[in-house]
Amino acid sequence: MFVLYTRPNCRLCEEAKLAIRLLQEDYPLEYKEINIEEDSELHEKYMLMIPVLVKEERVLLYGNFGYGELLETLIL
Repeated sequence: MFVLYTRPNCRLCEEAKLAIRLLQEDYPLEYKEINIEEDSELHEKYMLMIPVLVKEERVLLYGNFGYGELLETLIL
């Protein structure tokens, strides 16, 4: 299970979610989305990095990433 840290009104977050949905059409990928603005620790940790994709507490991708980066990181 992956975790995608986001916040409201974030263009890069919306692009990351779209890329994940596209990838899910071909690969079984489960993730949950967490709004960093609902947790002060997460907000402080990730506020300059979002969106942030994490698995098992390891940051896989952050910032401006799309389908290609997701595919390369998660599948290949």
